[in-house]
Amino acid sequence: MAGAPLLLMGLAPRVITSVAAATFPGCRYSVPRGDGRGPPGIALTIDDAPDPATTPAILDVLESNGAHATFFVITNQLQSGPGAADPMLARMLADGNELGNHFTHDRPAIRLDSAAFDLDLAQADSVLRRYAPVRWVRPSSGWYSRRMVRRMRQAGYQCALGSVYPLDAGLGWPWLSKRYILAHSRPGAIIILHDRGVRGERTADVLGEVLPALRARGYRVVTLSELALPAAGGTGRPSHSPSAGKP
Repeated sequence: MAGAPLLLMGLAPRVITSVAAATFPGCRYSVPRGDGRGPPGIALTIDDAPDPATTPAILDVLESNGAHATFFVITNQLQSGPGAADPMLARMLADGNELGNHFTHDRPAIRLDSAAFDLDLAQADSVLRRYAPVRWVRPSSGWYSRRMVRRMRQAGYQCALGSVYPLDAGLGWPWLSKRYILAHSRPGAIIILHDRGVRGERTADVLGEVLPALRARGYRVVTLSELALPAAGGTGRPSHSPSAGKP
């Protein structure tokens, strides 16, 4: 079994993520950028969305700072009824943000057996692709196996973790998250924060201070696809449907 221990990532991001990426291949931790074209970019990712009580505040902060994020969505939290669109996901996309697959429930995907993992990934995908093409997936807890990576790729996804994780899911200290993000952000970094409940409230608070500071340093805060695809000669937007290649 291969894994990506997010706890260790939070402690020493530059060292741990480089070791993890080499030792446990298959997930993206950062996006190396050395072409020197345009302002340096950092990808912002937000897990466990949406929450009608906290997501709007996060979206407001992003909009006011000209920033975008990839929201990793837990699909059983959507508020949409039959045939209706979830208003939070609709606004995310309208504001220029991006959706990612975070499975159907908030539970460690590594604990699912093969059949349950495949079904969970497909069920979440069937919901998300009603809104937009989705290319990124993040397994809950950050642990993954080689088989999980293989199945995610077969489903048209790229696995994404991150390089700047201030442990905000467990530590209720916004001041620490702010300092940690600003201390460790580098061109091509992927930041991980969380939505839902008090975590979402903290994220809105953290971003209200961090985003202006990063902009003052010359960084663009963008989605994963905006950061990753130009480095590969792409357009900066998802270009395929994850349904391709599904069993």
